Amino acid sequence: MLAVNYTNLRDNMKMYMDKVTEDYETMIVTRKDNKNVVMISEESYNNLMENVYVMGNKVNYDWLMKGKAQLENGQFAVHELIEAEDGE
Repeated sequence: MLAVNYTNLRDNMKMYMDKVTEDYETMIVTRKDNKNVVMISEESYNNLMENVYVMGNKVNYDWLMKGKAQLENGQFAVHELIEAEDGE
């Protein structure tokens, strides 16, 4: 996680935005009176919102946790993928 003050961000906006989007960095922009802002990429934001949605539904959450437990206990099967022919 990066931390940068507002003036430095303003003076180097492109560089910091590139770090956030290309390096998947999370940046805290520090401001007076501790009114800080967090900057993340749109991709990270969308991922976060999807996780909030999925984990916010108890049925989905329980289903995911059951699958995780099965995987951790070796209760899974490996299958070969069947290639579909053109036109199917």
